[in-house]
Amino acid sequence: MDKIRKLFLRLPRKERLYLQSFIDNLVNDNTFRNAHVKKLKGSDLFRARKGRFRIIFHYEHSRSIVIDSVKIRSESTYRDV
Repeated sequence: MDKIRKLFLRLPRKERLYLQSFIDNLVNDNTFRNAHVKKLKGSDLFRARKGRFRIIFHYEHSRSIVIDSVKIRSESTYRDV
C-alpha cells in the first residue's frame, strides 16, 4: 500500500474529505486559488499548502498534475524530496 493511501486511512473522516476535495480541485482546476503553491528549490517539484497538509506534485508533459506525496507538516516534510 502506498504512503498516500496509508495517510488517508489514518485521518479522521472529516479531514480525509477536506483533503480529498482540495486535491481534486488542485488537479482539475489549475488556477491554484487559495492553494499557496510554491516551487521547491533545486527541483522540478511544487508544493501546495492547505492547513497542516502539504501536497508535493510535478507537471507532466501536457501540463497535467501528478501528485508525488501528501504529508502532514513537520520538520522532515521536505527532506526526502
